[in-house]
Amino acid sequence: MSSMMKSIDERTSLAGANRLEILLFSLGKDKHTGREEVFGLNVFKIREVIAMPPITHAPDMPPGVEGMVSLRGSMIPIINLAKFCDIETDSKPANLIVTEYNRSTHGLMVSSVEQIMRMEWSDIKVPPQMMAHRHGGLVTAVTELADKRIVMIIDVEKVLAETEGMGEDPTLFAGIDALEEPATVLFADDSVVARKQIAATLDHLGVRHIGTKNGEDAWKKLQELAERADASHIPMYEMINAILTDVEMPGMDGYVLTRKIKADKRFAGIPVIMHSSLSSDSNISIGTQVGADAYVPKFDPQELSKVLKTALKKDKKN
Repeated sequence: MSSMMKSIDERTSLAGANRLEILLFSLGKDKHTGREEVFGLNVFKIREVIAMPPITHAPDMPPGVEGMVSLRGSMIPIINLAKFCDIETDSKPANLIVTEYNRSTHGLMVSSVEQIMRMEWSDIKVPPQMMAHRHGGLVTAVTELADKRIVMIIDVEKVLAETEGMGEDPTLFAGIDALEEPATVLFADDSVVARKQIAATLDHLGVRHIGTKNGEDAWKKLQELAERADASHIPMYEMINAILTDVEMPGMDGYVLTRKIKADKRFAGIPVIMHSSLSSDSNISIGTQVGADAYVPKFDPQELSKVLKTALKKDKKN
């Protein structure tokens, strides 16, 4: 997979242009359906692909976690993705996809890897509701290839939440106090795990929130709110005090959403905060270039609450 060894800057420039690269892979033939489905993962989250190394098995591992491997001196958890996706297969995993995102490294066991496809985020669609619940709820988006095969894109944030307990752990919100004044935040994220944690953080802050599932959904909602504000003769910044957006989303990514918000005078004075598991310096840099007011890593409610408090206090001063 030598084509994956691109610079972070080149990959980030793709994201800034509402484009991405997807690694296609298989988890083997499903014994119940007789089909070998095609899955995808954003290359930006992949560090490397290697042949399956020996795994050290350990007791009391989370479901789907096979054990650990030593990789360049670091021990990383190895996840049997077929088990996570509720696929029963006789195929023996031949490859390990080493992912690196949200400051965490994992190994994903897969049957085989196919190729890397460059695509537009506009070609990545929200899955139909029935498909979204398949494979353990791990399918966050879908797209169609030229050969008519459907690619199911994995919600790696859900994998992270279930393997590292980053989902609904109440201790993550300890010490987050409510704001003294009322505020409303609109947020956009295609991961159900991330949306739940964002909502929980905002609830602890005592902040009213409007949740949307992707960039297109957020932009549509903002247009509706702007029309309502105009009809009521009030500025938008009095209706929405801050906008929180993921970076990777089907249809319209967070970079494009932020650029559109900052280019529209109706949304002047509303801070935009990027909230992403892609937290490299290059990602933060392009977020700044498109006008983001802050950039915060995912699955850290304490840090998210601090950034939101700062943004909302500034908003009250303006």
